[in-house]
Amino acid sequence: MPGKTLQIPTTDGQADAFAAFPDRGDRHPGVLLYMDVFGLRHVLEERARELAEHGYYVLVPNVYYRHGPAPLIELPEHIGEEIRPTVVAQLMPLVEAHTTERALRDADAYLRFLITRPEVSAGPVAAIGYCMGAVLAMRTAAAHPDQVAAVAGFHPGNLVTDAPDSPHRLVPRLTAQVHLGHAENDMTPEGISELHQALDAAGVGYTSETYFDTVHGFTMSDTDAFDPSALRRHWDRLLPLLDRTLANG
Repeated sequence: MPGKTLQIPTTDGQADAFAAFPDRGDRHPGVLLYMDVFGLRHVLEERARELAEHGYYVLVPNVYYRHGPAPLIELPEHIGEEIRPTVVAQLMPLVEAHTTERALRDADAYLRFLITRPEVSAGPVAAIGYCMGAVLAMRTAAAHPDQVAAVAGFHPGNLVTDAPDSPHRLVPRLTAQVHLGHAENDMTPEGISELHQALDAAGVGYTSETYFDTVHGFTMSDTDAFDPSALRRHWDRLLPLLDRTLANG
């Protein structure tokens, strides 16, 4: 699959991004893929390429772009449990600086860029995310219900908080179909129940399931959390969702 690094104009500068898409001259449905906490790197580029093999134009922005192009820190080839806390501690200032206001401004820019690419077909797009990216995907879909027809979040964090703008409070704005795949330790049973109640009350079409015997980050092959069977299950959920909601010619 062809892939290229692009620059997305935003109100706060230029966001570097990776795009993957089929090597054909026709146009393809767009997918906005939000990174996990470790940022834009090889494993996410490969994830985008694999998704592109199924007929999608996949855009993966570096959401930390205000602090510089990816990679912002030197990541080990494999993020083992012994180094993970140190790496996360380095990245937390970047996560905390990415406020909801910034996330929404960026979502506007990312979607505008995505839908105007010559390789992207007319029609709705999908927003998917991993770890913190699941929150960004949910916020994007809630802010742009006329453009986002599918949302998927895997090993998500912070979907239910006490904040007034907690993602679970945004679901009445969704028109997208939703799939959420949780690791066992992602959310408490009470948090999952509150999320499901919000989705049910809003009449959102969704599936939400816990991938048992997994830990947070199970789709990421460059971490100790990786679970190959859970990654396959992730594809088994994600691809039918996109096929149902996007006009993939």
